Amino acid sequence: MSEKNRKLLSGNEAVALGALHAGCALGVGYPGTPSTEILETFSFLGGNAEWAPNEKVAAEVALGVAFAESSSLVTMKHVGFNVAQDLFFTAAYSGIQGAMVAVVADDPGMASSQNEQDTRSLAFAGGLPVLEPSDSQEAYDFTRLAFELSRKWGIPFILRTTTRIAHSNTVVEFDESTASKPPRANFNRDIPARVMVPGHARPAHLRLRKKLADMLEWNENSNLNTEIDGVGNELGIIASGVAAHHARDAAPDAGIFRVGFSNPLPVRSIAAFAKKYKRCIVMEEGDPYMTTLLKAAGLNIEDRAEKWRFGEMNVDKARAQIAGNLEFQMPVLKARPPQLCKGCPHVFSFAPLVELGCIVAGDIGCYTLAAMKPISGMDTQICMGASIGMGLGMRHVLPDEQARKVVSVIGDSTFFHSGLTGIAEMVYNPPSTGHVVIVVDNSTTAMTGQQENPGTGRKLDHSPTNKIDILAVAKAMGIANVAEFNPVRDSAKFKEYLSEKLKTNELTLIALRQPCLLAAANLAKMKKA
Repeated sequence: MSEKNRKLLSGNEAVALGALHAGCALGVGYPGTPSTEILETFSFLGGNAEWAPNEKVAAEVALGVAFAESSSLVTMKHVGFNVAQDLFFTAAYSGIQGAMVAVVADDPGMASSQNEQDTRSLAFAGGLPVLEPSDSQEAYDFTRLAFELSRKWGIPFILRTTTRIAHSNTVVEFDESTASKPPRANFNRDIPARVMVPGHARPAHLRLRKKLADMLEWNENSNLNTEIDGVGNELGIIASGVAAHHARDAAPDAGIFRVGFSNPLPVRSIAAFAKKYKRCIVMEEGDPYMTTLLKAAGLNIEDRAEKWRFGEMNVDKARAQIAGNLEFQMPVLKARPPQLCKGCPHVFSFAPLVELGCIVAGDIGCYTLAAMKPISGMDTQICMGASIGMGLGMRHVLPDEQARKVVSVIGDSTFFHSGLTGIAEMVYNPPSTGHVVIVVDNSTTAMTGQQENPGTGRKLDHSPTNKIDILAVAKAMGIANVAEFNPVRDSAKFKEYLSEKLKTNELTLIALRQPCLLAAANLAKMKKA
Protein backbone atom coordinates (compact mmCIF):
# COMPACT_ATOMS: atom_id res chain seq x y z
CA MET A 1 0.00 0.00 0.00
CA SER A 2 1.44 3.35 -1.06
CA GLU A 3 1.73 6.22 1.37
CA LYS A 4 2.29 9.87 0.44
CA ASN A 5 5.10 11.75 2.15
CA ARG A 6 5.06 15.53 2.48
CA LYS A 7 8.13 17.73 2.79
CA LEU A 8 8.89 21.41 2.49
CA LEU A 9 11.59 21.52 -0.19
CA SER A 10 13.35 24.07 -2.33
CA GLY A 11 13.18 23.53 -6.07
CA ASN A 12 16.80 22.35 -6.06
CA GLU A 13 16.09 19.84 -3.28
CA ALA A 14 12.99 18.64 -5.11
CA VAL A 15 14.98 18.05 -8.30
CA ALA A 16 17.55 16.04 -6.35
CA LEU A 17 14.83 13.90 -4.75
CA GLY A 18 13.10 13.43 -8.09
CA ALA A 19 16.34 12.28 -9.70
CA LEU A 20 16.97 9.83 -6.87
CA HIS A 21 13.46 8.37 -7.17
CA ALA A 22 13.80 8.20 -10.98
CA GLY A 23 16.75 5.84 -10.60
CA CYS A 24 19.50 8.24 -11.64
CA ALA A 25 22.78 6.31 -11.66
CA LEU A 26 25.11 9.33 -11.70
CA GLY A 27 24.74 13.05 -11.09
CA VAL A 28 27.52 15.28 -12.39
CA GLY A 29 27.94 19.01 -12.81
CA TYR A 30 29.86 22.16 -12.03
CA PRO A 31 28.76 24.41 -9.14
CA GLY A 32 27.03 27.61 -10.15
CA THR A 33 24.33 29.62 -8.40
CA PRO A 34 21.38 29.02 -8.53
CA SER A 35 21.93 25.31 -9.37
CA THR A 36 24.61 24.24 -6.89
CA GLU A 37 22.51 22.62 -4.18
CA ILE A 38 21.02 20.01 -6.54
CA LEU A 39 24.05 17.73 -6.62
CA GLU A 40 24.94 18.39 -3.00
CA THR A 41 21.45 17.29 -1.95
CA PHE A 42 21.51 14.34 -4.35
CA SER A 43 24.76 13.16 -2.76
CA PHE A 44 23.39 13.74 0.77
CA LEU A 45 20.34 11.61 -0.08
CA GLY A 46 22.59 8.74 -1.13
CA GLY A 47 22.94 9.40 -4.85
CA ASN A 48 26.20 8.95 -6.73
CA ALA A 49 27.38 12.50 -7.48
CA GLU A 50 30.56 14.25 -8.57
CA TRP A 51 31.85 17.69 -9.52
CA ALA A 52 33.47 17.85 -12.95
CA PRO A 53 36.16 20.40 -13.92
CA ASN A 54 33.60 22.24 -16.07
CA GLU A 55 30.10 21.90 -17.55
CA LYS A 56 31.22 20.48 -20.89
CA VAL A 57 33.09 17.64 -19.19
CA ALA A 58 30.09 17.08 -16.91
CA ALA A 59 27.78 16.77 -19.91
CA GLU A 60 30.22 14.42 -21.65
CA VAL A 61 30.28 12.12 -18.62
CA ALA A 62 26.48 12.23 -18.42
CA LEU A 63 26.18 11.41 -22.12
CA GLY A 64 28.48 8.42 -21.69
CA VAL A 65 26.17 7.12 -18.96
CA ALA A 66 23.18 7.53 -21.29
CA PHE A 67 25.02 5.78 -24.15
CA ALA A 68 25.45 2.85 -21.74
CA GLU A 69 21.63 2.61 -21.37
CA SER A 70 21.70 4.01 -17.84
CA SER A 71 20.36 7.29 -16.40
CA SER A 72 22.29 10.50 -15.71
CA LEU A 73 21.66 13.96 -14.32
CA VAL A 74 23.83 16.94 -15.26
CA THR A 75 23.47 20.31 -13.52
CA MET A 76 24.67 23.82 -14.33
CA LYS A 77 23.62 27.44 -14.42
CA HIS A 78 22.68 29.17 -17.66
CA VAL A 79 26.17 30.44 -18.53
CA GLY A 80 27.49 26.94 -17.89
CA PHE A 81 25.08 25.72 -20.57
CA ASN A 82 27.11 27.84 -23.01
CA VAL A 83 30.24 25.89 -22.09
CA ALA A 84 28.46 22.58 -22.77
CA GLN A 85 26.60 23.73 -25.89
CA ASP A 86 28.92 21.93 -28.32
CA LEU A 87 27.98 18.59 -26.82
CA PHE A 88 24.25 19.21 -26.42
CA PHE A 89 23.59 20.38 -29.98
CA THR A 90 25.13 17.21 -31.42
CA ALA A 91 23.78 14.86 -28.73
CA ALA A 92 20.31 15.92 -29.91
CA TYR A 93 21.27 14.40 -33.27
CA SER A 94 22.95 11.25 -31.96
CA GLY A 95 20.24 10.54 -29.44
CA ILE A 96 20.78 8.28 -26.43
CA GLN A 97 19.91 4.75 -25.38
CA GLY A 98 19.29 5.51 -21.71
CA ALA A 99 18.11 8.73 -20.08
CA MET A 100 19.89 12.07 -19.65
CA VAL A 101 18.38 15.08 -17.88
CA ALA A 102 20.13 18.45 -17.80
CA VAL A 103 18.97 20.92 -15.18
CA VAL A 104 19.86 24.43 -16.32
CA ALA A 105 19.16 27.19 -13.79
CA ASP A 106 18.61 30.65 -15.30
CA ASP A 107 19.23 33.80 -13.29
CA PRO A 108 16.78 36.57 -14.32
CA GLY A 109 17.90 39.81 -12.72
CA MET A 110 21.49 38.54 -12.50
CA ALA A 111 21.58 37.97 -8.74
CA SER A 112 24.94 36.23 -9.23
CA SER A 113 25.65 36.15 -12.96
CA GLN A 114 27.22 38.21 -15.72
CA ASN A 115 24.19 38.00 -18.01
CA GLU A 116 20.53 36.91 -17.93
CA GLN A 117 20.19 34.77 -21.04
CA ASP A 118 17.22 32.46 -21.56
CA THR A 119 17.93 28.72 -21.84
CA ARG A 120 14.71 28.16 -23.80
CA SER A 121 16.03 30.16 -26.76
CA LEU A 122 19.22 28.09 -26.89
CA ALA A 123 17.33 24.82 -26.48
CA PHE A 124 14.97 25.79 -29.31
CA ALA A 125 17.97 26.45 -31.57
CA GLY A 126 19.47 23.07 -30.64
CA GLY A 127 16.27 21.03 -30.95
CA LEU A 128 16.31 20.09 -27.26
CA PRO A 129 13.03 19.50 -25.40
CA VAL A 130 12.39 21.73 -22.37
CA LEU A 131 10.26 21.25 -19.25
CA GLU A 132 9.58 24.25 -16.97
CA PRO A 133 8.41 23.60 -13.40
CA SER A 134 6.52 26.39 -11.62
CA ASP A 135 7.13 25.24 -8.02
CA SER A 136 8.90 22.55 -6.00
CA GLN A 137 6.15 19.99 -6.54
CA GLU A 138 6.51 20.30 -10.30
CA ALA A 139 10.30 20.36 -9.93
CA TYR A 140 10.02 16.90 -8.36
CA ASP A 141 7.35 15.59 -10.75
CA PHE A 142 8.93 17.03 -13.90
CA THR A 143 12.35 15.64 -12.98
CA ARG A 144 10.97 12.14 -12.69
CA LEU A 145 8.99 12.60 -15.90
CA ALA A 146 12.03 14.04 -17.72
CA PHE A 147 13.93 10.78 -17.13
CA GLU A 148 10.97 8.81 -18.44
CA LEU A 149 10.50 10.97 -21.54
CA SER A 150 14.24 11.13 -22.24
CA ARG A 151 14.33 7.35 -22.41
CA LYS A 152 11.07 7.21 -24.38
CA TRP A 153 12.32 9.50 -27.16
CA GLY A 154 16.03 8.79 -26.85
CA ILE A 155 17.11 12.41 -26.42
CA PRO A 156 18.54 14.56 -23.58
CA PHE A 157 15.83 16.59 -21.82
CA ILE A 158 16.35 20.08 -20.39
CA LEU A 159 14.70 21.05 -17.11
CA ARG A 160 14.78 24.85 -17.03
CA THR A 161 14.51 26.45 -13.61
CA THR A 162 14.97 30.06 -12.57
CA THR A 163 16.25 31.64 -9.37
CA ARG A 164 12.90 31.69 -7.51
CA ILE A 165 12.08 28.09 -8.44
CA ALA A 166 15.54 26.90 -7.43
CA HIS A 167 15.62 28.61 -4.03
CA SER A 168 11.97 28.96 -2.93
CA ASN A 169 10.40 26.33 -0.68
CA THR A 170 6.99 24.78 -1.30
CA VAL A 171 5.38 21.54 -0.12
CA VAL A 172 6.19 18.42 -2.12
CA GLU A 173 4.17 15.22 -1.96
CA PHE A 174 5.84 12.00 -3.08
CA ASP A 175 5.46 8.27 -2.77
CA GLU A 176 8.73 6.51 -2.04
CA SER A 177 7.20 3.15 -2.91
CA THR A 178 7.22 4.20 -6.58
CA ALA A 179 10.95 5.00 -6.58
CA SER A 180 13.07 3.23 -9.20
CA LYS A 181 16.53 1.76 -8.90
CA PRO A 182 19.26 2.73 -11.41
CA PRO A 183 18.89 0.60 -14.55
CA ARG A 184 21.48 -2.03 -15.36
CA ALA A 185 24.04 -0.53 -17.74
CA ASN A 186 24.84 -2.19 -21.04
CA PHE A 187 26.56 -1.14 -24.26
CA ASN A 188 25.40 -2.16 -27.72
CA ARG A 189 27.48 -1.03 -30.67
CA ASP A 190 25.71 1.36 -33.05
CA ILE A 191 28.33 3.33 -34.97
CA PRO A 192 25.95 5.21 -37.33
CA ALA A 193 23.95 6.50 -34.35
CA ARG A 194 26.87 7.68 -32.23
CA VAL A 195 29.65 8.72 -34.60
CA MET A 196 28.51 12.08 -35.95
CA VAL A 197 30.45 12.33 -39.19
CA PRO A 198 28.46 14.13 -41.95
CA GLY A 199 27.19 10.91 -43.51
CA HIS A 200 25.67 9.82 -40.20
CA ALA A 201 24.63 13.29 -39.03
CA ARG A 202 22.40 14.06 -42.03
CA PRO A 203 19.93 11.22 -41.35
CA ALA A 204 20.33 11.90 -37.61
CA HIS A 205 19.04 15.44 -38.16
CA LEU A 206 15.97 14.04 -39.91
CA ARG A 207 15.41 11.68 -36.97
CA LEU A 208 15.69 14.58 -34.53
CA ARG A 209 13.02 16.60 -36.35
CA LYS A 210 10.73 13.54 -36.43
CA LYS A 211 11.22 13.12 -32.65
CA LEU A 212 10.36 16.77 -32.07
CA ALA A 213 7.23 16.43 -34.22
CA ASP A 214 6.17 13.37 -32.23
CA MET A 215 6.86 15.19 -28.96
CA LEU A 216 4.76 18.12 -30.12
CA GLU A 217 1.76 15.89 -30.81
CA TRP A 218 2.20 14.25 -27.40
CA ASN A 219 2.56 17.64 -25.72
CA GLU A 220 -0.61 19.02 -27.29
CA ASN A 221 -2.59 16.48 -25.26
CA SER A 222 -0.37 16.17 -22.17
CA ASN A 223 -1.30 17.18 -18.64
CA LEU A 224 1.96 19.11 -18.28
CA ASN A 225 0.18 22.21 -19.53
CA THR A 226 -2.58 23.39 -17.19
CA GLU A 227 -5.55 25.52 -18.18
CA ILE A 228 -7.50 27.52 -15.57
CA ASP A 229 -10.76 29.09 -16.73
CA GLY A 230 -11.20 32.78 -16.18
CA VAL A 231 -14.22 34.68 -14.87
CA GLY A 232 -15.69 35.96 -18.11
CA ASN A 233 -13.75 36.31 -21.33
CA GLU A 234 -11.85 39.58 -20.89
CA LEU A 235 -8.28 38.44 -20.23
CA GLY A 236 -6.29 35.30 -20.92
CA ILE A 237 -2.67 34.89 -19.79
CA ILE A 238 -0.19 32.38 -21.18
CA ALA A 239 2.65 31.89 -18.70
CA SER A 240 5.39 29.48 -17.64
CA GLY A 241 7.48 28.82 -14.56
CA VAL A 242 7.06 31.06 -11.54
CA ALA A 243 5.51 33.76 -13.76
CA ALA A 244 2.33 31.66 -13.89
CA HIS A 245 1.85 32.00 -10.13
CA HIS A 246 2.55 35.73 -10.21
CA ALA A 247 0.01 36.08 -13.02
CA ARG A 248 -2.58 34.20 -10.97
CA ASP A 249 -2.02 36.50 -7.98
CA ALA A 250 -2.03 39.65 -10.11
CA ALA A 251 -5.18 38.76 -12.06
CA PRO A 252 -7.27 36.18 -10.16
CA ASP A 253 -10.19 36.52 -12.62
CA ALA A 254 -8.09 35.96 -15.73
CA GLY A 255 -7.87 32.69 -17.60
CA ILE A 256 -4.42 31.10 -17.23
CA PHE A 257 -2.69 28.67 -19.57
CA ARG A 258 0.38 27.43 -17.67
CA VAL A 259 2.96 25.92 -20.01
CA GLY A 260 5.01 23.11 -18.46
CA PHE A 261 6.49 21.59 -21.65
CA SER A 262 7.75 24.67 -23.49
CA ASN A 263 9.78 23.17 -26.32
CA PRO A 264 8.23 22.00 -28.54
CA LEU A 265 5.58 24.59 -27.64
CA PRO A 266 1.94 23.32 -27.75
CA VAL A 267 0.75 26.10 -30.09
CA ARG A 268 -2.52 24.37 -31.04
CA SER A 269 -3.65 24.02 -27.44
CA ILE A 270 -2.66 27.59 -26.67
CA ALA A 271 -4.53 28.81 -29.77
CA ALA A 272 -7.72 27.08 -28.56
CA PHE A 273 -7.27 28.78 -25.19
CA ALA A 274 -6.60 32.20 -26.71
CA LYS A 275 -9.80 32.11 -28.79
CA LYS A 276 -11.86 32.22 -25.58
CA TYR A 277 -10.58 35.66 -24.57
CA LYS A 278 -10.85 39.16 -25.96
CA ARG A 279 -7.33 39.99 -24.86
CA CYS A 280 -4.33 37.64 -24.50
CA ILE A 281 -0.87 38.35 -23.13
CA VAL A 282 2.18 36.21 -22.47
CA MET A 283 3.95 36.44 -19.13
CA GLU A 284 7.40 34.84 -19.00
CA GLU A 285 10.77 35.45 -17.37
CA GLY A 286 13.53 36.24 -19.84
CA ASP A 287 13.26 36.33 -23.61
CA PRO A 288 9.90 36.78 -25.38
CA TYR A 289 10.31 33.12 -26.32
CA MET A 290 6.66 32.06 -26.24
CA THR A 291 5.46 35.48 -27.38
CA THR A 292 7.55 35.30 -30.56
CA LEU A 293 6.52 31.74 -31.45
CA LEU A 294 2.82 32.37 -30.79
CA LYS A 295 2.75 35.59 -32.80
CA ALA A 296 4.63 33.85 -35.62
CA ALA A 297 1.89 31.21 -35.60
CA GLY A 298 -0.70 33.94 -36.14
CA LEU A 299 -2.25 34.00 -32.66
CA ASN A 300 -3.85 37.22 -31.49
CA ILE A 301 -1.26 37.85 -28.78
CA GLU A 302 -0.30 41.31 -27.59
CA ASP A 303 3.21 42.51 -28.26
CA ARG A 304 5.41 42.17 -25.20
CA ALA A 305 7.17 45.42 -24.37
CA GLU A 306 10.95 45.12 -24.14
CA LYS A 307 10.69 46.40 -20.56
CA TRP A 308 9.37 43.07 -19.30
CA ARG A 309 12.40 41.19 -20.58
CA PHE A 310 14.67 42.36 -17.76
CA GLY A 311 14.90 41.01 -14.22
CA GLU A 312 12.78 38.61 -12.20
CA MET A 313 9.00 38.53 -12.42
CA ASN A 314 6.90 39.34 -9.34
CA VAL A 315 3.27 40.20 -8.62
CA ASP A 316 3.72 43.97 -8.89
CA LYS A 317 5.54 43.60 -12.18
CA ALA A 318 2.81 41.23 -13.42
CA ARG A 319 0.13 43.82 -12.55
CA ALA A 320 2.11 46.50 -14.38
CA GLN A 321 2.43 44.33 -17.50
CA ILE A 322 -1.30 43.61 -17.49
CA ALA A 323 -2.03 47.33 -17.13
CA GLY A 324 0.51 48.26 -19.81
CA ASN A 325 2.23 50.53 -17.31
CA LEU A 326 5.61 51.18 -18.90
CA GLU A 327 6.43 53.72 -16.19
CA PHE A 328 6.55 50.97 -13.57
CA GLN A 329 9.83 50.74 -11.69
CA MET A 330 10.79 48.20 -9.08
CA PRO A 331 11.65 49.82 -5.74
CA VAL A 332 15.39 50.25 -5.36
CA LEU A 333 16.44 48.78 -2.03
CA LYS A 334 19.51 50.14 -0.36
CA ALA A 335 22.03 47.36 -0.13
CA ARG A 336 25.59 47.08 1.01
CA PRO A 337 27.84 46.55 -2.03
CA PRO A 338 29.37 43.06 -2.09
CA GLN A 339 32.86 42.94 -0.65
CA LEU A 340 35.49 40.37 0.11
CA CYS A 341 35.25 38.83 3.57
CA LYS A 342 37.35 40.33 6.33
CA GLY A 343 40.66 38.54 6.39
CA CYS A 344 40.17 37.09 2.88
CA PRO A 345 43.56 36.19 1.34
CA HIS A 346 42.44 37.80 -1.94
CA VAL A 347 42.73 41.23 -0.28
CA PHE A 348 46.44 40.57 0.19
CA SER A 349 46.80 39.04 -3.28
CA PHE A 350 45.59 42.16 -5.08
CA ALA A 351 47.34 44.82 -2.99
CA PRO A 352 50.74 44.43 -4.74
CA LEU A 353 49.05 44.49 -8.17
CA VAL A 354 47.44 47.83 -7.35
CA GLU A 355 50.68 49.21 -5.92
CA LEU A 356 52.60 48.23 -9.08
CA GLY A 357 49.93 49.77 -11.33
CA CYS A 358 49.13 46.48 -13.09
CA ILE A 359 46.51 46.13 -15.80
CA VAL A 360 44.58 43.14 -14.43
CA ALA A 361 42.71 40.79 -16.75
CA GLY A 362 40.45 39.11 -14.23
CA ASP A 363 38.19 36.10 -14.00
CA ILE A 364 35.09 34.76 -12.27
CA GLY A 365 35.05 33.86 -8.59
CA CYS A 366 34.81 35.67 -5.28
CA TYR A 367 38.11 37.38 -6.13
CA THR A 368 36.14 39.29 -8.79
CA LEU A 369 34.99 41.44 -5.86
CA ALA A 370 38.50 42.89 -5.84
CA ALA A 371 37.25 45.03 -8.73
CA MET A 372 35.02 46.88 -6.25
CA LYS A 373 36.06 49.76 -4.01
CA PRO A 374 38.16 50.13 -1.99
CA ILE A 375 40.53 47.73 -3.82
CA SER A 376 39.57 48.53 -7.46
CA GLY A 377 42.14 45.96 -8.54
CA MET A 378 40.60 44.30 -11.61
CA ASP A 379 40.12 45.77 -15.08
CA THR A 380 38.30 43.06 -17.07
CA GLN A 381 36.01 40.10 -16.30
CA ILE A 382 33.86 38.40 -18.94
CA CYS A 383 33.55 34.64 -18.58
CA MET A 384 35.17 31.62 -16.95
CA GLY A 385 38.82 31.25 -17.95
CA ALA A 386 38.95 34.34 -20.17
CA SER A 387 41.52 36.15 -18.02
CA ILE A 388 44.49 34.42 -19.62
CA GLY A 389 43.39 34.87 -23.23
CA MET A 390 42.37 38.51 -22.68
CA GLY A 391 45.67 39.24 -20.97
CA LEU A 392 47.57 37.70 -23.87
CA GLY A 393 45.55 39.71 -26.37
CA MET A 394 46.43 42.96 -24.61
CA ARG A 395 50.08 41.93 -24.33
CA HIS A 396 50.21 41.29 -28.10
CA VAL A 397 49.06 44.77 -29.13
CA LEU A 398 49.78 47.28 -26.37
CA PRO A 399 52.94 49.41 -26.45
CA ASP A 400 55.72 47.71 -24.51
CA GLU A 401 55.46 50.03 -21.52
CA GLN A 402 51.76 49.16 -21.05
CA ALA A 403 52.09 45.52 -22.11
CA ARG A 404 54.58 44.90 -19.31
CA LYS A 405 51.93 45.93 -16.81
CA VAL A 406 49.40 43.30 -17.94
CA VAL A 407 48.80 40.29 -15.68
CA SER A 408 46.08 37.64 -15.75
CA VAL A 409 44.46 36.65 -12.45
CA ILE A 410 42.47 33.42 -12.16
CA GLY A 411 41.19 31.26 -9.28
CA ASP A 412 42.10 27.65 -8.64
CA SER A 413 38.70 26.21 -9.57
CA THR A 414 38.49 28.44 -12.67
CA PHE A 415 42.02 27.39 -13.65
CA PHE A 416 40.83 23.80 -13.94
CA HIS A 417 37.47 24.83 -15.43
CA SER A 418 38.86 26.61 -18.50
CA GLY A 419 42.26 28.08 -17.73
CA LEU A 420 44.33 25.18 -19.06
CA THR A 421 43.64 26.03 -22.70
CA GLY A 422 44.68 29.61 -21.98
CA ILE A 423 47.98 28.31 -20.60
CA ALA A 424 48.43 26.25 -23.78
CA GLU A 425 47.83 29.39 -25.85
CA MET A 426 50.34 31.34 -23.76
CA VAL A 427 53.06 28.73 -24.30
CA TYR A 428 52.22 28.21 -27.98
CA ASN A 429 51.90 31.91 -28.94
CA PRO A 430 53.89 33.85 -26.34
CA PRO A 431 53.77 37.66 -26.57
CA SER A 432 57.11 39.37 -27.24
CA THR A 433 57.01 40.82 -23.72
CA GLY A 434 56.17 37.49 -22.10
CA HIS A 435 53.25 37.24 -19.69
CA VAL A 436 52.43 36.70 -16.01
CA VAL A 437 49.54 34.55 -14.76
CA ILE A 438 48.60 34.69 -11.09
CA VAL A 439 46.50 31.86 -9.66
CA VAL A 440 44.76 32.95 -6.46
CA ASP A 441 44.41 29.54 -4.86
CA ASN A 442 42.11 29.47 -1.83
CA SER A 443 41.68 25.67 -2.01
CA THR A 444 37.96 25.72 -2.79
CA THR A 445 35.25 26.95 -5.15
CA ALA A 446 34.31 29.66 -2.71
CA MET A 447 31.82 31.86 -4.57
CA THR A 448 29.19 29.11 -4.82
CA GLY A 449 29.57 27.77 -1.30
CA GLN A 450 32.98 26.09 -0.80
CA GLN A 451 32.67 23.20 -3.23
CA GLU A 452 35.61 20.97 -4.08
CA ASN A 453 37.64 21.08 -7.31
CA PRO A 454 40.45 19.01 -8.87
CA GLY A 455 43.04 20.97 -6.89
CA THR A 456 41.64 20.27 -3.42
CA GLY A 457 42.23 16.52 -3.31
CA ARG A 458 38.63 15.93 -2.23
CA LYS A 459 35.49 14.74 -4.03
CA LEU A 460 32.00 16.29 -3.89
CA ASP A 461 31.28 14.49 -0.60
CA HIS A 462 34.69 15.70 0.72
CA SER A 463 36.18 12.20 0.70
CA PRO A 464 39.85 12.04 -0.46
CA THR A 465 40.83 11.66 -4.11
CA ASN A 466 43.74 12.49 -6.44
CA LYS A 467 44.95 16.09 -6.24
CA ILE A 468 46.22 17.98 -9.29
CA ASP A 469 49.14 20.34 -8.63
CA ILE A 470 48.76 23.62 -10.52
CA LEU A 471 52.50 24.36 -10.39
CA ALA A 472 53.42 20.94 -11.73
CA VAL A 473 50.90 21.35 -14.56
CA ALA A 474 52.35 24.76 -15.44
CA LYS A 475 55.88 23.35 -15.52
CA ALA A 476 54.82 20.39 -17.64
CA MET A 477 53.13 22.72 -20.13
CA GLY A 478 56.34 24.68 -20.64
CA ILE A 479 56.13 27.80 -18.44
CA ALA A 480 59.69 28.90 -17.63
CA ASN A 481 59.10 30.51 -14.24
CA VAL A 482 56.84 28.91 -11.63
CA ALA A 483 56.65 30.21 -8.07
CA GLU A 484 54.47 29.96 -4.98
CA PHE A 485 53.82 32.48 -2.21
CA ASN A 486 51.50 32.89 0.72
CA PRO A 487 49.81 36.23 -0.05
CA VAL A 488 49.40 37.07 3.64
CA ARG A 489 52.82 36.16 5.02
CA ASP A 490 54.91 36.67 1.84
CA SER A 491 53.38 39.88 0.51
CA ALA A 492 56.71 41.73 0.18
CA LYS A 493 58.45 38.74 -1.45
CA PHE A 494 55.56 38.30 -3.89
CA LYS A 495 55.61 41.96 -4.86
CA GLU A 496 59.39 41.89 -5.43
CA TYR A 497 59.18 38.70 -7.53
CA LEU A 498 56.27 40.03 -9.59
CA SER A 499 58.03 43.35 -10.22
CA GLU A 500 61.10 41.47 -11.45
CA LYS A 501 59.16 39.16 -13.80
CA LEU A 502 57.13 42.01 -15.30
CA LYS A 503 60.41 43.39 -16.65
CA THR A 504 61.38 40.18 -18.48
CA ASN A 505 60.16 38.66 -21.74
CA GLU A 506 59.55 35.30 -20.06
CA LEU A 507 56.40 33.37 -19.16
CA THR A 508 55.60 33.20 -15.46
CA LEU A 509 52.93 31.54 -13.34
CA ILE A 510 52.61 32.50 -9.68
CA ALA A 511 50.38 30.60 -7.27
CA LEU A 512 49.20 32.60 -4.25
CA ARG A 513 48.09 29.95 -1.79
CA GLN A 514 46.09 30.58 1.35
CA PRO A 515 42.89 28.62 2.15
CA CYS A 516 39.57 30.46 2.30
CA LEU A 517 38.79 31.14 5.96
CA LEU A 518 35.21 29.89 5.62
CA ALA A 519 36.22 26.74 3.74
CA ALA A 520 38.98 25.96 6.25
CA ALA A 521 36.55 26.31 9.15
CA ASN A 522 33.96 24.10 7.47
CA LEU A 523 36.55 21.48 6.57
CA ALA A 524 37.77 21.40 10.17
CA LYS A 525 34.20 20.78 11.32
CA MET A 526 33.77 17.96 8.80
CA LYS A 527 37.01 16.31 9.85
CA LYS A 528 35.97 16.52 13.49
CA ALA A 529 32.54 15.07 12.69
